[in-house]
Amino acid sequence: MKKILYMLAILAGMTSCSESYNVQGSSSVSLLDGSKLYLKAIKDQQLQNIDSCEVIHGKFKFTGTLDTTMMVNLFMDDRPLMMPLVLEPGNIVVRIDDSSRKVSGTPLNELLYSFMDQHNQLSNRMNELGHRESQMLLDGIDEQEIARQLSVEAEQIAMEEDTLVTNFIVRNSDNVLGPGVFMMITAGMEYPMLTPQIEHIMSQASEAFKADSYVKEYYKAASEIQAKMQGMDSPAPAASGEPSDSVIQNILNGKE
Repeated sequence: MKKILYMLAILAGMTSCSESYNVQGSSSVSLLDGSKLYLKAIKDQQLQNIDSCEVIHGKFKFTGTLDTTMMVNLFMDDRPLMMPLVLEPGNIVVRIDDSSRKVSGTPLNELLYSFMDQHNQLSNRMNELGHRESQMLLDGIDEQEIARQLSVEAEQIAMEEDTLVTNFIVRNSDNVLGPGVFMMITAGMEYPMLTPQIEHIMSQASEAFKADSYVKEYYKAASEIQAKMQGMDSPAPAASGEPSDSVIQNILNGKE
């Protein structure tokens, strides 16, 4: 009897280490109704399913236990919905409309989507420059003057975006948002590269951030590629400033 009670006590202690997440979602997008949604995350350098559910009459729900807070993305089957969210203890609210997507209800998700709102505002300002250019041409303004005015504004917006992203990652380098947003800004790059922004982030971020598996692998690959580029003897790649596809692939595969 004492052994049974002892084992129950151990199990209770183990259970208390895991916390629950609860994602309550709603959608007005008819395409999602009846579809299967997945929460997916990068684990061991692979995209893996964390949880799944079905959308019924515009409602969906994910629930489960969580050993550690993690950043995941929402998918419809294999199609990404471009909706990152943080699986953390508490009641997470997801809202999907035709014109907006929002996650709220828990501290890190509130922080993430406040950042994304600010980032979207900067993207909208940059897109608006194209509309203004067309209008200025219709108004008969000289093309060189248009280019001068809009290039100054575009540079200012780019600086604001750089500052916003850099500061957010550095301030959140001790939680999942830092590596998560770092992955978001680097995933679209043609190959891993060490931009001034990334170098600044690495110089300011925490050791926990630098030890993150994605960050660590990215920085290693980018450093190796940069070293190879600087040591290239071939005139053609040096002239373009970029290594060839085969060179990049060999570096990533550890063959260079």
